[in-house]
Amino acid sequence: MSILLIGGGLVILAVVLLIVGLTGKPEGQDLVEERLGDKEAKRKKKEKKKSEKQESMIGAAVDRAVEGRGFAKNLADQLAQANMKWTVGEFLTLTATVSIGGGLIFYVMKRAFLIPVGVLVGFFLPRMYIGFKKSARLKSFNNQLGDALNLMVNSLRAGYSSTQAMESIANEMPAPISEEFGRVVLEMQLGVPFDTAMANLLRRMPSADMDLIITAMSVQREVGGNLAEVLDSISFTIRERVRIKGEIKAMTSQGRITGTMVTLIPFALGVFIGAVNPDYIGHLFADPCGWIMIGIGLAMIGLGYFVMNKIVSIEV
Repeated sequence: MSILLIGGGLVILAVVLLIVGLTGKPEGQDLVEERLGDKEAKRKKKEKKKSEKQESMIGAAVDRAVEGRGFAKNLADQLAQANMKWTVGEFLTLTATVSIGGGLIFYVMKRAFLIPVGVLVGFFLPRMYIGFKKSARLKSFNNQLGDALNLMVNSLRAGYSSTQAMESIANEMPAPISEEFGRVVLEMQLGVPFDTAMANLLRRMPSADMDLIITAMSVQREVGGNLAEVLDSISFTIRERVRIKGEIKAMTSQGRITGTMVTLIPFALGVFIGAVNPDYIGHLFADPCGWIMIGIGLAMIGLGYFVMNKIVSIEV
């Protein structure tokens, strides 16, 4: 009974952290708005100071414990790329909670041999969610980059400065590209150097096309030249690349779906048999030979998935 109570408490904590992460605003954004003279931001920050005692003490403790470590910086970059408003401590606490909750589900179902599976799934599920959000956001950013460059080129030809052209992207384009260029403009208005602001953009959006654009803009600021013509050529290249990638994705969709289905079927079948007839599949985990078979099977499944992905992955 005590284990169930502890598990329930951890699940509630995970839900609270999830709500805080999805609805909260990063402190850096509050600081930007305050320096820009946003009275509403100042009022909210005063209210935030009054309610500091209600913040997650566990997440803050984990933040202090992992501060300065390499994996924490890497995880912070991934959260920024996914535009998730969580700290590293909150994410690690949520991961531990979901992992324990996954094992607890099979414990309640009296499927003890599946508890490690639930723990592993719970451990990797938040990371898979972050990876999905990051990939989807980067893909959307790359798809919008060609149109954003067209807008920037037209603005430069109309007499705008590069900062004003980026501000027009922030005002006219949809998210996520408007959000990212809006952050760049705000940073530059606060006195952040151009190269640093663009490096921050590249850290949040690790796009090869964006790296090329930043290089062209940096060279133009150093030696001069017609930036509009250079960006117009890059824009044409990006649009053609996006078009070709779309055609390749359509032609290889069957192979990608087949590879995913073939990879997932053994795991789904194993979970189904374990839930319906645990004694039948339990021998696989009770005998050392069974563990060897599981290891070989996982290695072959992983190798097959890797090979099929390589077959359908075509660089443009």
